[in-house]
Amino acid sequence: MSIALDNFISDWQNANPFLHVHTSGSTGKPKDLLVEKKRMEASARMTCDFLELKPGDTALLCMPLDYIAGKMVVVRSIVRNLNLISVEPTSMPLDLLAKEYDGKIPHINFAAMVPLQVIKSLDNPLLRDIDNLIIGGGAISPEIEAVLREFPKKVWSTYGMTETLSHVALRPISGPQASLWYTPLPGVKVSLNADSCLVIDAPLVCKDVLVTNDIAEFDDKGRFRIKGRKDNVINSGAIKIQIEEVEDRLRDISGGKYSFQITSCSDPTFGEVVVLLLQSSISEEIKNTIENDIQQLPKYWQPKRVKYVDALPLTETGKPNRAEAKRLAYQ
Repeated sequence: MSIALDNFISDWQNANPFLHVHTSGSTGKPKDLLVEKKRMEASARMTCDFLELKPGDTALLCMPLDYIAGKMVVVRSIVRNLNLISVEPTSMPLDLLAKEYDGKIPHINFAAMVPLQVIKSLDNPLLRDIDNLIIGGGAISPEIEAVLREFPKKVWSTYGMTETLSHVALRPISGPQASLWYTPLPGVKVSLNADSCLVIDAPLVCKDVLVTNDIAEFDDKGRFRIKGRKDNVINSGAIKIQIEEVEDRLRDISGGKYSFQITSCSDPTFGEVVVLLLQSSISEEIKNTIENDIQQLPKYWQPKRVKYVDALPLTETGKPNRAEAKRLAYQ
């Protein structure tokens, strides 16, 4: 057992009914939160019931315990009496697991990973053999989703945040049920406010109704999909542009040949303009490719400025750091 895991279990078992957690800081400064253990237990039961996890099933912990996602893997194991195995958080956890277990790896019924870990593990046959793999903490590219769609076991994308104590909705990525739409967990009610932002009413895990900044839409089955964040809307010449939609379209056009981020900066004519952040290390050949790719975007989505940076800004959990990206756009 690692020191971090030992310390968390000790904190979990003490008499204090609360635990400290902190947010990832993807849209601003990370926040410290004080959450009730009983609500974490409720969240754990919701997930275990949805995924039909049984006592004695094996769960893999390969995410850092600094954040809610890692903590909840442990809590689910405690609540459902799962067999918890753990490795130090790395980009290739299954490789590390194989080394530590020297080929005698128990069958994994449940694991949670971030997209980078999944991408780095695609060539490892252990990934395809996990009964329930949930992926959170960042967007999954269409190219990776296409690969995961062919997996024989269940792969899920999660929707949630620290304030909801991990996810409150899941969408299937693998198999014939693969979908772009999230299904809320039992006990979770979702709606839209006047700004088309998702409103979450999940009293078992969050005592207050939570109004998010995520712009969403519903289908006729009560499922939802996220179009982007309200604070990621660029108002350019009275045209509202959703950053995530521009990134998704450019990612499709480019085929993933290069990394980038979309942000904005002020402009005296348009109010705001779209800015494309690129790593300064890319080749001249790729720069020419990017110019052609940009021309395939809708006219109003095309970046008016291109900014080269040493590295694209990410949070500790690998999400785009939107606040830092905007700061870099002004330099």
